[in-house]
Amino acid sequence: MLAKKYKSEVVGIENPFEGVYTVEFKPFRGRYRYAPGQFLHVAIDRKYDGIGQWPESRCFSMQSNGSAKTIKVTYAVKGEFTTEMEKELQVGQEVWLKLPYGDLFSQTHNKKNTVFISGGTGITPFLSLFTDTSFGEYENPKLYMGFKEASLQIYNQELAVSQEINRSLDITTFYENVDGIIDIERILKENDKTSSFFVSGPPVMIKNFKEFLIQNGVDEENVKTDDWE
Repeated sequence: MLAKKYKSEVVGIENPFEGVYTVEFKPFRGRYRYAPGQFLHVAIDRKYDGIGQWPESRCFSMQSNGSAKTIKVTYAVKGEFTTEMEKELQVGQEVWLKLPYGDLFSQTHNKKNTVFISGGTGITPFLSLFTDTSFGEYENPKLYMGFKEASLQIYNQELAVSQEINRSLDITTFYENVDGIIDIERILKENDKTSSFFVSGPPVMIKNFKEFLIQNGVDEENVKTDDWE
């Protein structure tokens, strides 16, 4: 699919805890078209008319699935652009989205015993797959997700939908203040090295986990990362 610009309205903003926001967008015309695991660009320049040069923007993974009428993204306030979003965005505001980009789940991968590893808001691209009917095609998938503390795990609604679509989904959660950081050594021991491993989270985590998996016998082709940033 070619990327397309969508004039959109902010229809919802949630601030579940300090420094993190979930924003919901709705197109003024038509429907968004994208596949699970893809990402978009958000532009908040009020002067942009949709015709001239694309303004300053930032990439975000889409949290919702392609059958939804709206798109949700969750972001942490880090850097100038997200600080500006926190300050400027409000319900009813017009923004421009450009999508879709990326091929996270359209790449060839093993749908049996697939392993998904996420840190913090890195779970969002996985949710776009988990809440899509295509997730039912996966056999015995496993999700390992990590958060600094339990209050930061705000995805129970989407995960409940995921387990309705695929009842074999097995979920393990690491809370850093209780369990320590995500234990990649344990994850590898609990899974077959021929499985496909998807990793999403902070850039340092992605880099370290990918290197560990490859150095310990997982074929590089079987390690897929959401590292467009």
